[in-house]
Amino acid sequence: MKPTGLHTIHERFHRVVKLAVEIEQTPRSFGTDELLTSAEIHLVEIVGSNEGRLSVTDLAGLLGVTKGAISQTLKKLEYKGLTEKHPDPENSSRAIVGLTTKGKTAFFAHRHWHETMDGGFREYFHNLDQDRIDFMAEFLRKYETFLKRILS
Repeated sequence: MKPTGLHTIHERFHRVVKLAVEIEQTPRSFGTDELLTSAEIHLVEIVGSNEGRLSVTDLAGLLGVTKGAISQTLKKLEYKGLTEKHPDPENSSRAIVGLTTKGKTAFFAHRHWHETMDGGFREYFHNLDQDRIDFMAEFLRKYETFLKRILS
């Protein structure tokens, strides 16, 4: 029996999600001697993109997670020598999160990875017609809703 188009799409999507999860769970080094999880390098990315401006509270709000989650990841990054906290010169009751030299190395290596290893996706998406972009956005919104419903 030949699989239907819908079955083929479902199987392909399942394989893509499985690969994405595997990539997400595989720590990698970004120009340093430290292996970084996806959560760690993406926190480095946010801190590096907002150097000298964000506190733990700001980071939690930006990422939609708890301050505790940010603090735990920052502790790991501090232990690995990638981030550090400095007193906020404008508010002595808060600390600003910054990158160390090693953290900046990881930040720029990660950015370079995105710029060079995207497999042409950036160009592909920039050249899509708006109706195709709208379709993909709607599909992803519905899939996200579906997954959230399963988890609740």
